[in-house]
Amino acid sequence: MQKLYAVLFLLLIASFACAQEKRYSTSNQEAIKNFSLANESIDEHLYDEAIALLQKAVDADSKFIEAHALLGDVLRMRRMFKPAAEQFNQAIALNPEYNKGLYLKVADCEIPNAMYEPALRHLEKYLTYTNNTPQNIAYAQKLIADCKFSIQAIAHPVAFTPVNMGADINTADDEYLPVATADEAELIFTRKINNNEDFYKSDKVGNKWQKATYLSDVINTPMYNEGAQSISQDGKYLFFTGCNRPDGLGRCDIYIAQKKGNDWAKPFSIGAPLNTSGWEAQPSISADGRTLYFVSNRKGGYGGYDIWLSHLTEKGWSEPENMGPNVNTQYDEQSPFVHPDDSTFYFCSNGWPGLGGKDLFVSRLGKDGKWQKPENLGYPINSSGDENGLTLTANGSYAFFASNNLKGFGGYDIYTFEMPESVRPKVVTYVKGTVQDKKTKAPLEAAVEIIDLQKNTPVYQDYSSEDAGEFLATLPTGKNYGLNISREGYLFYSDNFSLIGLINKKAFNLSVLLSPIEVGNKVILKNIFFDTNKFDLKPESKAELQKLVEFMQLNPTVKIEVSGFTDNVGTHEANQTLSEKRAGAVYQYLVVAKVNSTRLVYKGYGEGQPIAPNTTDENRALNRRTEFMIIAK
Repeated sequence: MQKLYAVLFLLLIASFACAQEKRYSTSNQEAIKNFSLANESIDEHLYDEAIALLQKAVDADSKFIEAHALLGDVLRMRRMFKPAAEQFNQAIALNPEYNKGLYLKVADCEIPNAMYEPALRHLEKYLTYTNNTPQNIAYAQKLIADCKFSIQAIAHPVAFTPVNMGADINTADDEYLPVATADEAELIFTRKINNNEDFYKSDKVGNKWQKATYLSDVINTPMYNEGAQSISQDGKYLFFTGCNRPDGLGRCDIYIAQKKGNDWAKPFSIGAPLNTSGWEAQPSISADGRTLYFVSNRKGGYGGYDIWLSHLTEKGWSEPENMGPNVNTQYDEQSPFVHPDDSTFYFCSNGWPGLGGKDLFVSRLGKDGKWQKPENLGYPINSSGDENGLTLTANGSYAFFASNNLKGFGGYDIYTFEMPESVRPKVVTYVKGTVQDKKTKAPLEAAVEIIDLQKNTPVYQDYSSEDAGEFLATLPTGKNYGLNISREGYLFYSDNFSLIGLINKKAFNLSVLLSPIEVGNKVILKNIFFDTNKFDLKPESKAELQKLVEFMQLNPTVKIEVSGFTDNVGTHEANQTLSEKRAGAVYQYLVVAKVNSTRLVYKGYGEGQPIAPNTTDENRALNRRTEFMIIAK
């Protein structure tokens, strides 16, 4: 947009220079003198001086059209839109046919002041003229779309009650770009002090955010700016923008830091091909940690700043892909935020129809796997000014943003508000747990994997923290998930989360005790599935079965018994037979997967060893299970 302003301004200066060769609309010599001096000041880029001289010119003769028009143009170039619009309107009132370009310029100044109806009239008037340039016609049509949208949006406002996050977060300095972990236990944001940007954090105790503290001397630097960050859902990885660093490839690059205990490891550049000699910034990491969205002005885009994405592969981050014309325009798109549901994407743009400046939008992932055309979040979330830097809580109910337009503590402050239902993401919950040694209760670093059972693909792969054994992963509803936790020398842990039809946002909190590989220790395989009264393994069982195969391969001396159990519904004989055949189905899968049959036995126990009273459907489901037990090592 600023480039466009500069181009239009230069064109207008040229038009007024030509006008000087003609007869002025005034004969007042004082006015003409100040007008001429103002042109000299403009040539020398002394714009404040030019404004003062042009004001003297119109004071000397209020009907001096050229002076009003040029004063409006200089004010517009300085982004002083309201007084600029007043000057353009005065020039138009004096002579409606003086210069057709005034109608486009005055509208461009009226929109930032929410004067949509007069702006619309001026734009429609402008398009009645012939010989307009294609560039100006396209720009006028874009502004008309903004005006029409704005008039409708103001007539149908959405609920919006922003709440300042208070003195423990906000100060007289600028605070902005807040992001929270999935459990809302920690908030990280950028604070700007004396033109230096650093990260700060606040922990939530109960329902209250605590006094913000400096994030880390390892990440923050006194010489360079750090900002525009994205925190992984578990709070262990920080993706952020670092500018002008010695190890950077361009002016701004994207870096990663990993949390180690209570502090952070030294950050490192994400490197090529994601970072270039251009400008890469404002990262947003997906919930599974495998897709990174970011902003860049690299070649191949649609406009000035576009949103791109890169996938994490075995060889590192892939060659970035542009998000395409359903997100990016010929103008600027910035501040990406992908919600943990991985199908709702928020960003700001001044290219899509909005209320002026940058507005906030939401795009949703379609059934075809493509991002759909965005929806404006509406008025008054969006205004005639710039809105950006929106992030949401994992549950999707509340948003964080920064503003300097509301009464706060000074500069930009961080606010929160309840998201309107229509622009919320899908329901998401999370599983949070700790992993410990069953005997010693010492925390364990273990591999944590969550599988989409229908697709048999991982949606989360990471390790529990070394110091506390903690992990956290978000889970979009509407799917069934399998959880496996493993560590060398231990039996793995299996769990299942059925989120189909879930309408609440209840989190899953687990305390996982891993048993050493010892004779007699056993594992309930919670992701082995059969149809009622059948013993054919369902496809959703594959991930768990493969985990068992891997366990046998990693522990080549171990021998196991595969055990089948039922509830007490039906006859004893039928349940005994069913349990044996189900255990046999697992045994057969392992044999086909080339686990030596001499290391395997299987047995059915029928209804004989319930782990819960057979008094409810839930308990009977617990009793219908498959286990394996170590019988030799």
